[in-house]
Amino acid sequence: MSREKVAVLMGGRSLERDVSLRSGKRVCEALEAAGHKVLALDVTADLVSTLRAERPDACYIALHGKYGEDGTIQELLEFLGIPYTGPGVVSCSLSWDKSLAKRLFVEAGIPTPAWVTLTADAFKEMGAATALDLIPDEVGGLPVVVKPSKQGSALGLSRVDEAGGLAEALLNALSYSDAALVEKWVDGCVVAVSVFDGDDGPLVLPPVEIVAHSGLFDFNAMYTAGETDYYVPARLDDDVAARVIEVAGKAHTLMECRDVSRVDLIVDPQGGVHVLECNTSPGMTETSLLPMAAEAAGMSFQDVVERLLHAALARR
Repeated sequence: MSREKVAVLMGGRSLERDVSLRSGKRVCEALEAAGHKVLALDVTADLVSTLRAERPDACYIALHGKYGEDGTIQELLEFLGIPYTGPGVVSCSLSWDKSLAKRLFVEAGIPTPAWVTLTADAFKEMGAATALDLIPDEVGGLPVVVKPSKQGSALGLSRVDEAGGLAEALLNALSYSDAALVEKWVDGCVVAVSVFDGDDGPLVLPPVEIVAHSGLFDFNAMYTAGETDYYVPARLDDDVAARVIEVAGKAHTLMECRDVSRVDLIVDPQGGVHVLECNTSPGMTETSLLPMAAEAAGMSFQDVVERLLHAALARR
């Protein structure tokens, strides 16, 4: 029986702390059941001294949000010489910045809704507030979605149907990030696609269809029981499902998402596929999308956790 020492990193100070603690708890239980020596670490100012003293064989990153998905913890672990699960520094940094990621999608020919990015500094120092009237024409009309450029779990997200609502929505988004993204609203089916690295390229799991009762898959819809219905696999025509799988695999590869990612996209009524973002540390809670997709593919939660850990250990 394997006895590697694995430090599971969770919690921290991001706005997704509670979700991360739930993910981390499940991961710890799965690793202990597999026979590993598990060190459950809430990420605090003592993290580095603890890791240096304990010298784990690998770190399992169960952090979500800032510091866990933006390249911060990845950069630190590389400095300490400890292998870790999931994508590396560059992938995390690029994926965390939705605006930057969307530019890469466009350059690679991966469809993504039209958007405008405005930074807090552009408002404070350059008078960007005087140009809000240009936004609807720039993105192809209202409604739009306004969201922080760097944030997770749909925090700070809102739909705007009238131009008069843009200022308030931008202010809300900028309370979560130093930049806000105004993106064309696309009607259709919201789909999350989890991707692993396979032997011959991306291994794409069955797409999960997300139906939020409110019509907006925000933080409340994501984490409040009964607010959202999920269908696995997604209720898509075969040709559309194949396109979704193809596009998700391309996004995973483009963003260099070593080991795992979750690509969120929308399928419009004509079957067009639009990528919204790429997540480098998907949730691992009881209601998270990656475990849901894995189960539909015949993989247990423990299978998923072991797969990601073994990939990290192979980099020692």
